[in-house]
Amino acid sequence: MNILGISAYYHDSAAAIIIKGEIIAAAQEERFSRKKHDPKFPSKAISYCLHEAGISFKDLDYVVFYDKPFLKFERLLETYVAFAPKGFKSFKIAMPIWLKEKLFLKRTLLKEFQKFEKSFDSNKLMFNEHHLSHAASAFYPSPFEEAIILTIDGVGEWATTTISIGKKNNIEILKEINFPSSLGLLYSAFTYYIGFRVNSGEYKLMGLAPYGKPKYKDIILSNLLDLKDDGSFRLDQSYFNYTTGLTMISKKFIKLFGNPVRKPDVDPINQFHMDIASSIQAVTEEIILKMTRFIAREYKISNLCMAGGVALNCVANGKIYKDRSFKNIWIQPASGDAGGALGCALTIWFKELKEKRISTNTDKMKGSFLGPSYSQNLIEKTLEDNGAKFLITSEKNMLEETTKALMNGQAVGWFQGRMEFGPRALGARSILGDPRSKKMQKLLNLKVKFRESFRPFAPSILIEDLTDWFELDCISPYMLMVDKVKKNKLFKMSKKQENLFGIEKLNVVRSVVPSITHVDYTARIQTVHKETNPLYYKLIKKFKEKTGCPILINTSFNIRGEPIVCSPQDAFKCFMGNGLDMLIIGNCILKKHEQDKSNLNNYKESFFND
Repeated sequence: MNILGISAYYHDSAAAIIIKGEIIAAAQEERFSRKKHDPKFPSKAISYCLHEAGISFKDLDYVVFYDKPFLKFERLLETYVAFAPKGFKSFKIAMPIWLKEKLFLKRTLLKEFQKFEKSFDSNKLMFNEHHLSHAASAFYPSPFEEAIILTIDGVGEWATTTISIGKKNNIEILKEINFPSSLGLLYSAFTYYIGFRVNSGEYKLMGLAPYGKPKYKDIILSNLLDLKDDGSFRLDQSYFNYTTGLTMISKKFIKLFGNPVRKPDVDPINQFHMDIASSIQAVTEEIILKMTRFIAREYKISNLCMAGGVALNCVANGKIYKDRSFKNIWIQPASGDAGGALGCALTIWFKELKEKRISTNTDKMKGSFLGPSYSQNLIEKTLEDNGAKFLITSEKNMLEETTKALMNGQAVGWFQGRMEFGPRALGARSILGDPRSKKMQKLLNLKVKFRESFRPFAPSILIEDLTDWFELDCISPYMLMVDKVKKNKLFKMSKKQENLFGIEKLNVVRSVVPSITHVDYTARIQTVHKETNPLYYKLIKKFKEKTGCPILINTSFNIRGEPIVCSPQDAFKCFMGNGLDMLIIGNCILKKHEQDKSNLNNYKESFFND
């Protein structure tokens, strides 16, 4: 039984394939098209999944789409009718697109499938509800036999938040919050207000929050929403414009906070923006904690699974875990729309076909290393074709040379094995650095990634060393938990340093690992396990042997506005277009100073600033 799941036509299109319930492959279209958050039909991702599975399109038993377009259209029409005559301009823009492309999505999809197989049987095509796809992506790969499932995002068809119970092979949605009240859209409204791109810049807002104080938290709670004790809420739509307008917020919203929308690349980020970011982050955490405390009391199940775009708010996730309302938490690493492709395929296998689900102590995501890998021969040929100068070496020497470069303060591109599925680099397509360096955060942000200086970097740590360095006491293989650095690793601050405001805090050395210690003494932690990523584990272990530090800086192998690199070609182009010193790709070592200068490129201009 071969099942292909697809998400497309909104953002982060993706494909995933399962065979007899086992996850074989999954990837976002952006990695192949090189267009970040690519919403188009994922033809390249589908081709990859079929190749990885060793089957052709005609061998598929079902092809599943991750949401139901007719229900979405119903929501759109009802919203316009409810707010009429307001929103006619938006209606005029949206309707032709829906009538031409989205409403008759089945016909559009069948045309795309026929490019793979002319005689594709339309009876194989199925549609799944959006939030059920999210819930399935969270529960079915989890290690739990039974769990409460919380999904929170912008909006699916109608639902913006759902609470479900997963038991064995079944999922039942019990409660939901519906559009236009949406925690995801509330967070995105502030993303827009601060001058970041919606559906792309939310993580910037989260990273900016610790530089400010939550001065506006009470204003948000008193004006923008009516929040109940169980975490349910209703947004006051007079402050927003996303239901019928072309922007996220209204003039009333701007008047409430007293400052205009920040113009990106024109207006600098100031203390007001940092305080706004801190305030909406605090509100988000309060809403989510009210929800999780309520559902823990209501259903008395000790396991929690999460998915949906808001589940990528790793600061909130850390607070949920610390709250101890649940004994165990598992979050889908591809929590956004890309993960819906996996969830809808799993729904058919377990919920519709009622196949048996065997729970184990480990999850079924294979470390989220579900993308393509490349042979040593292909890597060497790609490098030769590009005129690269490289050394082919043994694994032992490669680990030795990489460790030496990191200790010498070099930024290293690391390309090994299967690519990650989801937005985080987990040690397959990563840029690495020494966390003990005082300069590495600034270097990586400004010269390697070409992005804002305030952005934090994550630590990858050997699982056995976790509790010696961080307050976190659970595994975090997908970099989805934030917690504090241990007190004995911190430096005492002077009164002058403690009284610094905003971005002035950035250059203060706070710990023995300053490049991964955020201004609030936290870090977004990735625990590294030899079972799922043995080579990366060996590298960190080698670094620990040489330095006593079992941690590396791990950030995604790309520059701002670029999808994470997928192929050896992508890796070499990125390496030659930014400030990386070394590239380790398969068993090949490339040093920047040895490369032909004609291969250098103005890479920064190749991608739109997100």
